[in-house]
Amino acid sequence: MDTEAQPTERDRSSHPESPGPEGRSRFALVSRITEWLPGGWITLTLFAGLAFLLLLNAFVVQPFQIPSGSMEQGLRIGDRVLVNKLAYRFGAQPRRGDVIVFDGTGYFGNADYVKRVVGVGGDHVVCCDKKGRIEVNGRAVDESSFLYPGDSASSVPFVVVVPDGTLFVLGDHRSDSSDSRDHLGSPGGGMIPVGDVIGRADWIIWPYTHWTHLTRPDAYARVPAAGGAHG
Repeated sequence: MDTEAQPTERDRSSHPESPGPEGRSRFALVSRITEWLPGGWITLTLFAGLAFLLLLNAFVVQPFQIPSGSMEQGLRIGDRVLVNKLAYRFGAQPRRGDVIVFDGTGYFGNADYVKRVVGVGGDHVVCCDKKGRIEVNGRAVDESSFLYPGDSASSVPFVVVVPDGTLFVLGDHRSDSSDSRDHLGSPGGGMIPVGDVIGRADWIIWPYTHWTHLTRPDAYARVPAAGGAHG
């Protein structure tokens, strides 16, 4: 009785399967696109790279140019910082000492701003103590490592309790910064909703001579949690 011949392993390896209809249709579609585009594969590759950068900019990191001297001497006019837009996603919250970029529309003005977080929700922030220092929840904060040389903690005294879900922010160059102190009587009381924070400034990326990783200073490490240290 005749039987149908079965291919051996050598037969199978010497005749690889051709792409299925779906694979061929995808390849044909890409080929048609490259034929239609001026520049062909080069143009398609550039478009793909641009799309990747746009997605990266929208959801992961975004460059931001420093427009004023309010954060000197750490951040100078014209510096470009890389803002980590994932820093406060997935449940994380801004912390005291972080340098943040936020949308000030309705609170500071119709623009993006960069400031340092001094108080988070529930904090009792006072300026100043007998030595001219800011106190947060009863603990004096030594800001000398980042405060602009010659500046005091604040020339304007204030006592605030930061509402939950908001931030109290100040510039490092206090004598040249419009920040939460200047908007205490404005809508929102000078506080920035956490939801309006674009991200945390993690790196100075330009000019290359000023390339720096921005870290959270130790000044706030000993500040107690809000709630029990107001007096």
